[in-house]
Amino acid sequence: MPLTPLPHFLAEIAKGRGHINTAEYGCVTSHASQTIRKTYHLTGECFGIRPVKVGRRLLWPVSEIAKLFNGEVLK
Repeated sequence: MPLTPLPHFLAEIAKGRGHINTAEYGCVTSHASQTIRKTYHLTGECFGIRPVKVGRRLLWPVSEIAKLFNGEVLK
């Protein structure tokens, strides 16, 4: 499967990392980080994306976010 280019703003925020934090995910999706956390708390995901927990932090996979922006159906 060929890799699709990330939207410019997502690539700029990720800076080559595989995961971004909740505040960055909120910035990319134009939602408050608290909204992201609450949605995750209630459903275990946010916009169909499940984060990786590292300690108390939630890290969101950039590849899944790119799929979201490319219009792919997640789940």
